[in-house]
Amino acid sequence: MSCPHVATALLHPPTPTQQVHKDDCTQCFDTPDQLWGLDVCLSCFNGGCNSPDRNHSFQHYQLSQHPIVLNIRREPKPKRGREESPAKILKLSIPGETEEDKYETKTVVKCLACDGLELDKTIPAIAEVVNGVLSALSSTKQSEVKAWEEEILPCEHTLFLEQDEAKVLADQDLAHCSQCDLKENLWLCLKCGTLGCGRRQFGGGGGNGHGIAHFEQTLHPVSVKLGSITPDGTADVYCYLCNEERQDPDLAKHLLRWGIKISERQKVEKSLVELQLEHNMKWEFSMTSEKGEELQPLFGPGFTGLKNLGNSCYLASVVQCLYSLPRFQERYYYPSGDLPLTLEPANDLETQLRKLGDGLLSGRYSNPPNPEEQLESPYAKGIAPSMFKALVGKSHVEFSTMRQQDAFEFLLYLVQTIRRASHQNLDADPTTIFSFVVEQRLQCLACKKVSYRTDVQDNISVPVPVKRLPRESLEDKEVFESVTLKECLDLFTQSESLEYTCQACGSKEGAVTRTAFKTFPEVLVVNARRFELVNWVPTKLDVPVVVPDEPFSLDDYFSTGLQPGEELLPESPSTSENVFIANEAIMAMLGEMGFPSTRCEKALYNTGNSDPDAAMNWLFQHMDDPDIDDPLDLGKAGSDLEVSEDSVAVLGDMGFTAAQAKKALKETGGDMERAVEWLFSHPDDNGTETPADQSERTEVTAGDATKPAAFKLHSIICHKGASVHAGHYVAFIKEKIGEQSSNGPEDTDWVLFNDEKVVRGGEVDEMKKFAYVYFFERNRG
Repeated sequence: MSCPHVATALLHPPTPTQQVHKDDCTQCFDTPDQLWGLDVCLSCFNGGCNSPDRNHSFQHYQLSQHPIVLNIRREPKPKRGREESPAKILKLSIPGETEEDKYETKTVVKCLACDGLELDKTIPAIAEVVNGVLSALSSTKQSEVKAWEEEILPCEHTLFLEQDEAKVLADQDLAHCSQCDLKENLWLCLKCGTLGCGRRQFGGGGGNGHGIAHFEQTLHPVSVKLGSITPDGTADVYCYLCNEERQDPDLAKHLLRWGIKISERQKVEKSLVELQLEHNMKWEFSMTSEKGEELQPLFGPGFTGLKNLGNSCYLASVVQCLYSLPRFQERYYYPSGDLPLTLEPANDLETQLRKLGDGLLSGRYSNPPNPEEQLESPYAKGIAPSMFKALVGKSHVEFSTMRQQDAFEFLLYLVQTIRRASHQNLDADPTTIFSFVVEQRLQCLACKKVSYRTDVQDNISVPVPVKRLPRESLEDKEVFESVTLKECLDLFTQSESLEYTCQACGSKEGAVTRTAFKTFPEVLVVNARRFELVNWVPTKLDVPVVVPDEPFSLDDYFSTGLQPGEELLPESPSTSENVFIANEAIMAMLGEMGFPSTRCEKALYNTGNSDPDAAMNWLFQHMDDPDIDDPLDLGKAGSDLEVSEDSVAVLGDMGFTAAQAKKALKETGGDMERAVEWLFSHPDDNGTETPADQSERTEVTAGDATKPAAFKLHSIICHKGASVHAGHYVAFIKEKIGEQSSNGPEDTDWVLFNDEKVVRGGEVDEMKKFAYVYFFERNRG
């Protein structure tokens, strides 16, 4: 039976930059490893599962009318013995493992319009597309490789490379190493044209090190991996003097010096970036108790781990905590499998959030390993949040990279991203559970008049008092006295004195300020600031914070507002008059940390004047600006500023409306970077010239003022390492382990989520003392 749809289908091989979704379904986490495999659309390269109960592939066909698909099914090959990984491994020493090494792959071309009719793969119109799909980088690898490549920069040795006298290298000169017969992993010295094999790789093979030997003898710094060169000019370039991978902007010219035309080259080997990704995702962490016993793996609904994509543990820990909260579960987990109808599910945030909910909460991907897999690992394989990470981070300068990031910063960014996507539909916004109102009271010490201002917040960042214990010698590790959570909250809400010129009486005697809760959230997020500034560098301190296991009250930190007999200070000039009044309480807080007042004022101006953590992050990011200590200049800010339409278009690509983009640019003098910061600091500003009154949202939707306000610890994000931008993040979450029985209450315990590994218990009592982020749930019982 012939198929009439091949001739009419829009079949074409994928371009180098086109996304090919062949790692997992764009709407669930089914992969080619499932019995039914994965269907890749040969028209738009969407990946859809072919499972009997979901069949997202057929749903995509119904929506797109793209009938021809390539079904890819993989069966893992038996694994060889596992080697112990070294403590550190260089990119040049990482061995490659091909798909053929790991899997037995079977492919079938089908027409969904003909009830899954199997088609001849050798038909020219089909064969070319199939070969293109199978040879293309998957969308997952493509985005990961791009993220790594964005970090690779030129160096002085590539920019000012002086080459020897030109000579043409014959084909036989490029066929193997100049010192041995190896034909792969060959590196060409761009200085003199010598070809040498790569370093011997971990596990054996890969090279005899003749390339590095050539450098040691000659100090010729820059070499290129021949097998990685592509016709569009990308390749692996390594500088031995820098001992880093680098970019060579003049690579085509430097290769032509040795008779190599870059347009005639084809990539035939994995790049260093691809090899680095493979290695990072295989990295293992200890999963034993303090007694050395293996922790009990958990399986089933709610116990699905997230694979490490290479420095993505910050994302995994945040996502696990969010999706353990009832509001997020209700919002993004649909047991029926309902999903938005969209032609590009990989680029739809709502789809990816629901996909993540199904993956984490259904239990579909959290099954005990079979006996053969058990020998390699006792844990479930977990799911890879690649599409979610690529989509959420694509417009962010840091979260789009493969570097380790700050988990608390990512939490704030993700909350704002979800909130923007929810627009004005509060019922669809699960992040409202974090919102509450703080009230700042300021009183002049001379005339005793007061002012109150309210701000909506999603978290508090509390200072941790540092109490050093004596050390016997300077070589001993610093030890700190334990402090309680109550001490941190007392410090956060205590009255503070500050310099102040009263607008009512003109006195410069100063004022006193205090921050308190005007409403309380359903879930209180607390970031513990355990660091000191040492030479303007934040240094992490291991100060233990004792957090109670039982519910604790925030009633003592409630603000009662304007009291009888209090007289209000006159209102400050509006910002429309080109005057900026910095938040006094936050100015004082930043000043105590050692930041100069001019820098503090700039930080508050650029981050919305209400969030001390955002201001602090701005200060760290801009401390090297040449004008950082210049007085704040508001000359260009204002409604009369002409904004660039190109800048408006760039911000539009990030998801902001033209009105929002224009207002942000006007408020920040046309500075793109500051405009982005302003937009993230003003999530509720729709860009109108006169912002809508925020009092209604403040009073009605941001928490509630009922008491008692009791909170109990729900989950924590913990970090091990000297810096929040390095090391490793894990999450501990209090979960229901078993069903409630007639003999007693349900079994609850702490669960450790360490990337794809999910286990019961762990050293939670110790980790609670040093957690980086705490989630406290309102106790209504």
